[in-house]
Amino acid sequence: MPDWFGYLPTLLQGVNITLQITGAGLLLGLVIALSLTWVLERRIPVLAQLTEGYLLLLTGTPLLVQIFLIYYGPAQFEWIKNSWAWTYLREPMFCAILALGMNAGAYTCRLFKGALEAVPRGETLACQALGMNNWQTLSVKLRHAMRRVIPAYSNEVVLVLKGSSLASTISIMEIMGLAQRLNGQTYDTLAIFGLAGAIYLLLNGLLTLAFRRLEKRALQFQTQQ
Repeated sequence: MPDWFGYLPTLLQGVNITLQITGAGLLLGLVIALSLTWVLERRIPVLAQLTEGYLLLLTGTPLLVQIFLIYYGPAQFEWIKNSWAWTYLREPMFCAILALGMNAGAYTCRLFKGALEAVPRGETLACQALGMNNWQTLSVKLRHAMRRVIPAYSNEVVLVLKGSSLASTISIMEIMGLAQRLNGQTYDTLAIFGLAGAIYLLLNGLLTLAFRRLEKRALQFQTQQ
């Protein structure tokens, strides 16, 4: 009979690492998304074209490939290994967060851009008439686009959490990394990966509930205004 409770404490040890990777990746992705959205909104020459290329590259290739390129790629260049950047690029945790953040930033930028395009142009003109700068105008438009962004962004958060499982491929002992190690020791595949899946399901369920509450509060805030 599978030792479900015997495996659970070991797998739960990886929850903290999973949440760290997910949280840091989302934070980095948010910074990247806001920066790229501003570039696209301003239609800055050259930068806008580079941004479109970045979005195409990051949304058009698998996250696993991106993780491998960021983790294994720099080691092919001596000048990188001899630079200060190697202090960070040789760390699996840093590379996993960087890959997740860059990937999440590209998809989140698409979400923000789509939501901003749905905001009536009159609001932009009103911000300009009040003398707001570009960042202030973008902030106002993002607040008005919040109702459309939150449901889609909650899906992105769930995808990033699930995507964090790929960090196990570069030797990070999060939930999936520990599950693979346990499976290699016991070969109790069904029980181990079934438990790992249940943990991810629980975490995703909690995140979904949290975003539903956030969406409800955002809707109430907009109604009051």
